[in-house]
Order: sequence, then C-alpha cells, then structure tokens
Amino acid sequence: MALGNKGFADLVAGAGAATRAAPRLPPRTGILGAGILASRENRLAEMAAGTTITRVHEYVDPARCRIWSGHNRDYGALTPENCADLIESLRAQGRQEVPAVVRRVTGDPACDFEVICGARRHFSVSWLRANNFPEFRFLVEPRELTDEEAFRISDLENRNRKDLSDYERATDYARAVDRYYGGSQQRMAERLQVSRSWLSRYLELTRLPPEVVAAFGSSHVIGISHGAVLAPLLRVPPTAARLSGAARLLADEQVVRAGQGEPPLPPAAVVRQLAAAARAQPPRSSRLQEHIVRAADGGVLARGQRAARGGALAITIPKPGFYDPAELLTALGEILDRTTGNSDKRRQRQAGQGEP
Repeated sequence: MALGNKGFADLVAGAGAATRAAPRLPPRTGILGAGILASRENRLAEMAAGTTITRVHEYVDPARCRIWSGHNRDYGALTPENCADLIESLRAQGRQEVPAVVRRVTGDPACDFEVICGARRHFSVSWLRANNFPEFRFLVEPRELTDEEAFRISDLENRNRKDLSDYERATDYARAVDRYYGGSQQRMAERLQVSRSWLSRYLELTRLPPEVVAAFGSSHVIGISHGAVLAPLLRVPPTAARLSGAARLLADEQVVRAGQGEPPLPPAAVVRQLAAAARAQPPRSSRLQEHIVRAADGGVLARGQRAARGGALAITIPKPGFYDPAELLTALGEILDRTTGNSDKRRQRQAGQGEP
C-alpha cells in the first residue's frame, strides 16, 4: 500500500508500522447530500411501484387553445371584473402556478389544445397578455381523456367552486346524462359518486320554463334552493299558470331596470314574488248560491238553490199552475244563468260571433 511522503519518512526513521498513516477515505457527502440521495431513491422506488405519477407541464400560448365544447363554464360570461381575484393573483406571482388540464387537438390548424379544466385561468392569462403583460404564458397539463372522463374531471374540479353557478352546473349535468350515460340518472350518479336525489335537484333547475329563468334577469344567479321552492309549484297546472304569468311580469321589470341602469331584483325577492303569485287564491266566483225570480205581483215564480262549492242545483216552483208557463220557463232560464255563469259564457260566445 502506498504510504505517502510522511509514511516513507517515518519508516526510514524507524517508526515502523505503529506510526503508519491510516488509509485515505472517500470524501464525506454530509447529511444534506445523503438526504438528497435517499429522497431520489425513494422517488424512483415510488415510481417503480406505481404509487407516484409524473405529470408533464407545458407553457403555451393561450391563443393556441380553445375551450372544450363540453366545458361546464360559460366562457362568454367571464369578464375582467368577475376574474379580478385570479388576475391579481397571477400578476402578483408573476406566473401561473396551477396548470389547466387540456387535451391535444388534431386537425385544427388554429389550435393545439382544448381546455378541459381552467377556463378562468385561460381567460385571465389571455387578458394579461393583452394588457401590458405579454410575457405571461398559459401553463397546461396535457392528458389523454375520453369525453366522459373529461366531464368527470371538470366536474370534480369545479363542483365546490362558488364562482360556478348552480344553473351552469345543472345545464352541464343535463347535457351529460344524455350524452355520456344514455339518459340514466342512476348510472350518472354512480359515476360521479353522488346520490340520485342530489343529482335530481340539479336536473330540476333545467326544467324551469324560459319565462321563469328570465324573471331572475340572469340564469347565473339561479341557485339550487330556488329550484327547490319553485319546482313543486310548477307541477300543478293552476299554480304553474299563475307562477308563469307573474314570471313574465317580473322578466319585463328586470329588462326595464337594466335599461335604466338599476340593479336587478335579487333572486330571493324573485322567488318570494313568484311563490306568492302561485299560491294566491283565485278570485271567488260571481255565481250566486241562491236566486229567486219574482212575478210582477211580487210572488215567487221559481227559486234556485246551489250547494256550496259548486254542488247540485235545486229549483223549486212554489205555484206551478198559478203563473203562465212562459213566465216559468223564463224564470228557469234566469236561475240557470245566474247560478252557473251561463249568461257570461253566452255573452262571450255572442261577442266572438259578432252578435249584438
């Protein structure tokens, strides 16, 4: 073994083996270096075992991305105002931290990707690039996904977000139940891992008539709780008719308020007015429950009595042989008209036929 200069000198001086220098050791890596190596080994072991997934992220031009047609957000409703919090966060960080989930596009020379999750991020980065921050790039995570998988990923990401309205989510569910699950709510609920009743409450929102939706001024303010109040009232024809009539009036009022620069009626007020109109009792009928026809001498020609709530009609003629039969027939006709509303119906028919 090589002894080095000092070892050779000691050997010559007679120090012998007792003073022989210890063999050199490799340089120490230290605690930090050992930790890095151990962490790297653990990472490789996790990847080999399939417990860790490595994702590839790319910075791209947002202009080369389009929004997926099945996206659950109304991209056209995004504005710098309702995205202000995200825009400010991106500007403060100097970049986008959370990637958007995208799919690669083929056959479209204008686009390379379509956005599955991250419409607000796409809008915000695009806005920043157009407003004095051209260095911003859109961070994406490309994946290979079927449409049904894309729908579920988009739903999971946005399910608890307050900036996505219940009506937007309900519209997305109504489209998906037919497109991906053959119209089966049960199958869709199982795939989303939600209860069928939870899903039904959302789907009920999409069954609101157009005039009811218009009464809110914007579909984006309609919540699941509003549908829970209105849906039962719309299942009964009489209350549904009154509710729809009131909704048309409110829709007109919302248009007028918008034209005058006034804020729209709040959703809670709209629901209260619609429910009150639906539950309002219809006006009482003008039909008489009893009607007496008298002769010229004051005697009773005939008396008609109707049971409460539109029951049977009983007509009595106290003196059938005392008065002229023609007078009696006229009295019967008058009783029928006054107690059944036939006179009103006859006048309506005559007006429709142009009779005087």
